[in-house]
Amino acid sequence: MNKGLFSSKYDDWETPADLFGDLNAEFGFDLDVCANVENTKCERYLTSEINGLAQRWRGVCFMNPPYGREIGKWVAKAYEEAAAGATVVCLLPARTDTRWFHDYCVKGEIRFIKGRVKFRRNGKTGPAPFPSMVVVFRTP
Repeated sequence: MNKGLFSSKYDDWETPADLFGDLNAEFGFDLDVCANVENTKCERYLTSEINGLAQRWRGVCFMNPPYGREIGKWVAKAYEEAAAGATVVCLLPARTDTRWFHDYCVKGEIRFIKGRVKFRRNGKTGPAPFPSMVVVFRTP
């Protein structure tokens, strides 16, 4: 495995098109809340310059957040925006031992992904070195 492909040096890994397509067919996304011009999956998207953590999310949102130390803030934001009326579908590492998993994810619908997600960055694709899950937060 190419260790550089999944180093924490980068946090803009592109969601695989087939995985996104399946989720989009089910949910019909309005907004990609963690994207850039190169990896966005929706016509409307928020970039790091726009700072999705500081914006209001509306409609049906897709979130593949940075997987570094800030991930807990993104999961908390997804949960809060769902409580305010949005639907937020999150692609996350299946880190069931973390505080953010127990504080927020267990309150949503958890779908564990069989196998390893193959992320892409700068033309290179490879399996993640961790299991993944989709967590759906909806208005109660």
